[in-house]
Amino acid sequence: SRTNLIIEFMEKNMNVSQALIERKSVRAFLNQPVALEDVRKILEFARKTPSGTNTQPWTVAVVSGETKRKLDAALVQAFREGAPKKLDYNYYPSSLPLAMKQRRLACGLQMYQTLGITRQDQDRRLLQWEQNYSAFGAPVVLYFFINKLVDKGSFMDCGMFLQSVMLMATELGLASCAQAALAEYPDIVREHLGYSDDNLVLCGLALGYEDTTALINSYRTAREEVDVFAKFFA
Repeated sequence: SRTNLIIEFMEKNMNVSQALIERKSVRAFLNQPVALEDVRKILEFARKTPSGTNTQPWTVAVVSGETKRKLDAALVQAFREGAPKKLDYNYYPSSLPLAMKQRRLACGLQMYQTLGITRQDQDRRLLQWEQNYSAFGAPVVLYFFINKLVDKGSFMDCGMFLQSVMLMATELGLASCAQAALAEYPDIVREHLGYSDDNLVLCGLALGYEDTTALINSYRTAREEVDVFAKFFA
């Protein structure tokens, strides 16, 4: 029952602060299946996420097995063929504030430096980026959808829901990576999963067990100190 499920998790040692510290974006996974019952547990708790006037605007597709293999192959093929990318919404503006742009560039640079991939080595950079479209080999992908009639507030709601999912995954010992790249070919995603055009593809979330021996999982991106982004008024 749901009551027993709640008691089970309350008895665990991990708390929210630990999950926030331990969660990271993982880009290499073990070839180890994820029990769909664990995914259901994650969603069971994540559904408690708040949303404006309780609209709960999110829809989730849990994709694994042969369905994932076919969808992965279609997305990788689109990327290799240079198909135009056309997200259902603008993730990044055409111009970012300087501080945000610097953090974005540092993020990418840190990954490629960790892997020893130079700016000039375009082939290796493309091969690394291509792994996005198979969710880095994760056994499960969660695709997040939202109705096309919603506005910006519902996107904020879905962001909170996504964070809830990732923190619960961390509590269960699972690794994850939220990926806007998996929304770059939304028509392919909708076609393979049977969703109508009324459903915007927000992103995908790779889910599995971290390969702790993989070099790409060895780095952590920096976060600004509180006094950089917060002001206190009394």
